[in-house]
Amino acid sequence: GFGGDNPHGKTLVMLDGRRLNRPDMASANWLQIPVSTIERIEVVRGGGSVLYGDGAVAGVINIITKAGSGGPKTEASIITGSYGLHDERIGISGSEGRLTYALNGENQKTFGYRDRSRFSSRGAGIDFDYDANDFWNVSLGLSYNETEFDFPGSLTKTQYEGNRRQSGNPDDAGFNDYLNANLAIESFIGEYGRLTVGFLYGNKDITADYASYPSYSVVDINTYGITPKYIFERDLLGRNNKLVCGLDYYYENLDKDGFNDRAKMSQKNNAQLSRESLGFYVRDELYLLDDLILALGYRNERAKIEGSESQVDGTVIFDEQKTHRGEALESALTWLVGEKSKVFVRYATVYRYPFLDEQASYYGYAWDSFLTDLEKEKGTTYEVGTTFYPLKDLKIGLTLFRIDMQDEIVPNAFWVNANLDETRHEGAEFDISYVLKDWARLYGNVTYHNAQFRNGTHAGNKVPLVPETTVNAGLAMYLPWHLELRPEMKYVGTSYQGGDNSNAAEKVERYTMFDILLFYRPEPRENFRFSAFIGVENLTDEKHALINYGGYYPLPGVTVKGGISIGF
Repeated sequence: GFGGDNPHGKTLVMLDGRRLNRPDMASANWLQIPVSTIERIEVVRGGGSVLYGDGAVAGVINIITKAGSGGPKTEASIITGSYGLHDERIGISGSEGRLTYALNGENQKTFGYRDRSRFSSRGAGIDFDYDANDFWNVSLGLSYNETEFDFPGSLTKTQYEGNRRQSGNPDDAGFNDYLNANLAIESFIGEYGRLTVGFLYGNKDITADYASYPSYSVVDINTYGITPKYIFERDLLGRNNKLVCGLDYYYENLDKDGFNDRAKMSQKNNAQLSRESLGFYVRDELYLLDDLILALGYRNERAKIEGSESQVDGTVIFDEQKTHRGEALESALTWLVGEKSKVFVRYATVYRYPFLDEQASYYGYAWDSFLTDLEKEKGTTYEVGTTFYPLKDLKIGLTLFRIDMQDEIVPNAFWVNANLDETRHEGAEFDISYVLKDWARLYGNVTYHNAQFRNGTHAGNKVPLVPETTVNAGLAMYLPWHLELRPEMKYVGTSYQGGDNSNAAEKVERYTMFDILLFYRPEPRENFRFSAFIGVENLTDEKHALINYGGYYPLPGVTVKGGISIGF
C-alpha cells in the first residue's frame, strides 16, 4: 500500500471499467460489488494517470464480472461467523440467443467486534449484454445497495488498555443508499478498430449522525460520466501496434444539509459543491522488435471545483471555485523473455485532485472555508523490474520503485487541510509463486517501502502510517477427499502514527497475524455443484490497533467463519 492519510485516494477502484471512488474522502463502497459474480480482478501496480486520470497514483484495481452463458445457472451461498456475522448471496446467469444476463442479490449483517460496530448491507444488481450483430453490441448494468452502520470511533490509550472492545462514541451512526447505472455501446469497424462509448450515472444518499461532535447531516451525491474510447490495433511499419485514445468527462455534485438534531427538524446550514472534469488521453504500444515493446502515453485534463455554503438564515460562509490542471506522461520499455518472462523499465507522472471535503470544509463550524490555495497532489514514478519463470511452475517477480510526490494533502496542526512538503517513496517489491505438481502451491510477497520528507521542517523524517516492511505468505495444500488446507500469514512492520510528522509520538507497533482455511470442493455431479469452507482469522488472537492522531482503532481478535455454496 501507499500509506499516508488517504491511501484509498491514491488507488483507483473500478468495476467493469466504472470508477467506484467517491468525490468525497470516504473510501469506495466495496459492498456494491457482488462477490458471486466476480470473474477476475486485474491489479495494475504503479502510476496509471495517463489511461485513468485522477487517483491512479499507486495503482488501479479493475474488477471484472462474469457474463452469462448457456441455460440459466443459479449460484447460492451462505456464510456465518463470529460477532453475529451472516451473509447470504444468490446469483442467476445465462444467455438466450444474442442476449446474456446476470442477476444477483446479497444480504449481510454483523454485530461487529467492538461495541457499537453493528453493520448491515443489502443489495441487488442486474446486467444485460446484447450482441446485435458482428458490428456492435450494447451492455447495461444496474445496481442498488444500502448500508446501515454504527461508528464506534477511536479510543484513548487508557480506554484501549482497559477494554479494547468498547466504543469511543455512544451514539454515532450512518445510513447510505447507492444506485448505479452503466450503459456501454461498442462498435466494431473492421480494420479501423473499435469504438466504445460509456454512459455512467451514480447516486449516493448519505445520512450521518455524529452525536459526539455533534453533527447531523444528509448528503446527496450525483455522478454523471461519458467516456468514449477508440482502440486501433494494426501493424505500423511492419510491427504490431496498439493505439488507445479517448475522452473522459465527469460531473459530480454534492448537496449537504446540516442539522442541529438527530430528528433533523432544526436545520443549521447547506453546502453545495461540484467537480467537473474533462480529459483527453492517448497511449500507444509498438513492438520495436518481436520481443521489445515501447509504450508512450499522454493525458491532459482540467477539473473545476466549485463550492458554496450558507447558514440557515442566509448568511454566506463561502462561495468560491478552484481550477486544477492535470497532466500525465508515460514511457516504458518491456523486453519479453521466453514464453512468459519479461523485464521492464517505466517512467510516469501522476496526479490526484483534492476530494471535495479536502478542498472545502462545510460542516457548520467556525472554521468552515473553501481552500483556494490547496493544490492537487502530483508526482513522478520510476520503476524497473522483472517477472521471471526459471521453472515452468515457479514465478518470481521483483520491482524496484521510486515515487517523488509533491503537495500530498493532510490536515495540519489546526485541522485544516494543507499540502505537505515534498516526499519520496522508494523501495522494492518481491513476489513468488510455486506450484508443486498436484499437491501444493506456495505464494507470498515482501515489500520494503521507505517514505521520507525531502525538504521543509520535517526533512529526513519518516512519512506517518507507512510501515517499512510488509510480508504476506501462504501455502495451499491439496489433500485427499477433495480438501484444501490453506494457512496464511501477514506481517506489518512499525510505522509512525497519523499526524506525527515530527516522528516524536508513540509508534504503531508491528504485528503478525495468522489465518487458516479449510475448503471442501467435491467433483460436480451432472448440473449440481457444492463446496464448503471453515476458517479462523487472527488465529493467535493478536491484539493490535492502528493509531491515528492519538486515537486507537483496535483490529478484530480471533474470528471464526464458515459457509457453504451450491450451484445448479
